[in-house]
Amino acid sequence: MSPQELKTVLEAGLLSFPLTDFDAQLNFEPKGYAERLEWLQPYGASALFAAGGTGEFFSLEPGEYSHVIQVALDTCRNRTPILAGAGGPTRVAIQYAQEAERLGAQGILLLPHYLTEASQEGLIAHVQAVCRSVKFGVVVYNRGGCRLTPQSLLVLAETCPNLIGFKDGIGDIEKFVAIRQTLGERFAYLGGLPTAEVFAGAYKAMGCPVYSSAVFNFIPKTAMDFYNAHAAGDTATCDRLIREFFLPYIALRNKGEGYAVAIVKAGAAIAGHAAGPVRPPLSDLKASEVEELRALMAPLGPQ
Repeated sequence: MSPQELKTVLEAGLLSFPLTDFDAQLNFEPKGYAERLEWLQPYGASALFAAGGTGEFFSLEPGEYSHVIQVALDTCRNRTPILAGAGGPTRVAIQYAQEAERLGAQGILLLPHYLTEASQEGLIAHVQAVCRSVKFGVVVYNRGGCRLTPQSLLVLAETCPNLIGFKDGIGDIEKFVAIRQTLGERFAYLGGLPTAEVFAGAYKAMGCPVYSSAVFNFIPKTAMDFYNAHAAGDTATCDRLIREFFLPYIALRNKGEGYAVAIVKAGAAIAGHAAGPVRPPLSDLKASEVEELRALMAPLGPQ
C-alpha cells in the first residue's frame, strides 16, 4: 500500500488500537491477541494501530514489538490495514519504523519522543529522520512533547512526501484550526483525544471527521453505531450515547492515573475477551470499579 493509498483509507471509517494481550506473568500472549483481532474483524474498522498507546507500546521490548506486529499482520492480512506504533528517541523510533516496514505493515503512527522538551527545529529534524528512514506512510501524533506548529508541519509536508497523516491528542482548538486551514488536504486528520467520541462532533466541525476509538475494544457494536450516527449527522443518537454511556465512562476512567488503558482492558474482560492485566507502571481497576463498568455496559446489550 502506497502512502497515498493509506491516506485515503484513513480519511473515512472508524479507526482503533487493539489491546495487547498479556498472560498472568505479563508475557505477550499471541494466541489471545490473534483471537481478539479475529473477533473485531467483522465490525469493520477501516484500519488498526497495532502496538499503539492502548496496546501499551511504551511497555513492550523490541522483540515483543516485532511479535505483536507480526501476529497482527498475519491475522489481518488482506482484510484490514495495520499501522504499527513507533516512538521514543529518534534512532530508536527509526529502528521500530524500519522493523514495521520489514514485517509488512502498511505504515506507522509516530508516537512522541521520550521525556525531554524539544524546539520546533528539533521536532522537525526528528520527524524528518523517521520519515526518511522508510518508504511507507507515516502519521505523526501531536501529543505530549511533540506539539508541532502549522509552520513546522508545512516544512514537513514539503520535505517528507510519505508523511500523510496528522493525529491530534492535545485538543487545542485554535491550534488545530490553524493547522487544518494551513495544510488543507495535504494530510489525513485524525482525532486522538482519550475517549474521542465525546470530541467527535467538535472535530468534525473543524474538518476532522475521523477518530480512533478505544472502546471499540470491548463494545465494538456500540462504537460502530456511534461512528455511523456521527458520520450520518444523527446528533440525537450521538447525544444519547454520550449522555448515557460516555460521560459516566469518562468519570470512571478519571478515578485513576493511567486508567485510559486499564479501563479498556477491564471492559474487554467483562465482554468475555480478556486481554490480561496491564503492565507496570499502569495499574488495573479496583474490583469495585470493575463492577461499576459492568453496570454501565449492561444496558448496551450484546456486542
